[in-house]
Amino acid sequence: MSLPDDRRYSREHEWIRPEGGEAVIGLTQFAVTELGDIVYVELPAPGSAMTQFQSFGVVESVKAVSDLFAPASGTVIAVNEALRGQPELLNADPHGDGWVARIALTNPDELDALLDAAGYGSLIGAE
Repeated sequence: MSLPDDRRYSREHEWIRPEGGEAVIGLTQFAVTELGDIVYVELPAPGSAMTQFQSFGVVESVKAVSDLFAPASGTVIAVNEALRGQPELLNADPHGDGWVARIALTNPDELDALLDAAGYGSLIGAE
């Protein structure tokens, strides 16, 4: 399973890739594999605020409906509009073209509360 080491991971199975004062957020390959075929993604509105570990959207698959949880606090700069018409991008490329949102980080120190790739790998190995 792919676990890029240029990002941090939440225990709720989201990833965040910092880029200066901004960051890109997505769902991990482990999460999308567990969910199965994704059929709908509810995206946050650009300009809305996210709070670390709080729900900011929903992903629906053939198996379940799950909340998306913010791995860090910030303001939504952009969302992946392609997911509205092609939610299956999350299944096809969860760490690339299937990204969910880009935020302006309000507290970059929150990233310290997240797991690195090795820590996340241990977490999912235990599940």
